[in-house]
Amino acid sequence: MKLTLKVWRQPGPDAPGRLVGYPVDDLTPDMSFLELLDVLNQRLILAGEDPVAFDHDCREGICGACGVVVNGRPHGPQRATTACQLHLRAFRDGDTITVEPWRAGAFPIVRDLVVDRGALDRIVQAGGYVTAPTGSAPDAHAVPVPKADADTAFEAAACIGCGACVAACPNGSAMLFTAAKATHLGVLPQGQPERATRAESMLAAHDELGFGGCTNTGECTAACPKGIPLTTIARLNHDILRA
Repeated sequence: MKLTLKVWRQPGPDAPGRLVGYPVDDLTPDMSFLELLDVLNQRLILAGEDPVAFDHDCREGICGACGVVVNGRPHGPQRATTACQLHLRAFRDGDTITVEPWRAGAFPIVRDLVVDRGALDRIVQAGGYVTAPTGSAPDAHAVPVPKADADTAFEAAACIGCGACVAACPNGSAMLFTAAKATHLGVLPQGQPERATRAESMLAAHDELGFGGCTNTGECTAACPKGIPLTTIARLNHDILRA
């Protein structure tokens, strides 16, 4: 299998960037997309060139570290799939694939495909936690939680903070991420006392960090590798109005 990669190369945040073409052959359909980048980097290193910088860690779709725009779509063409879970069988032999970093004002480029997603951490630091000391983990079922609330909390807690929602949004909004981090605490008993102030603080941080406003376009949930629903944003908006 042979593919041609057009990869965004940018040596630093203040340097100009450009797309550079690289033909890569001897590939197999069972390779992941990040393994494709590994193969490319091995060949660049052997040729005495700088390897392509890209984020990765667990390579199991859990950590949220990987994040690239593949042919204009965050994480690539398959729904509910991270870049590390995307396999080359999703493409055809001879295809040309364009690989770019997340494009958002709040995600400045560090180098090549690496962007600074620290703004997401600062949203969580603004209120995505429970301040009350709760001690060690309670026994199972020690605190009764309605099944519907538990399901909603688990659904929101599936967010891995990759930033695909921001990259997909035409406004560069992180509302889906913010809503997920507020919701998974706000629907549980331990998170109720600070539910209103949490929503206000996290939304204020979201806006101060330069993310755009949400206009319910829905691109965020379509690009989310964990399928966080758009109703999560509605729940955050409801908490803001109550606050």
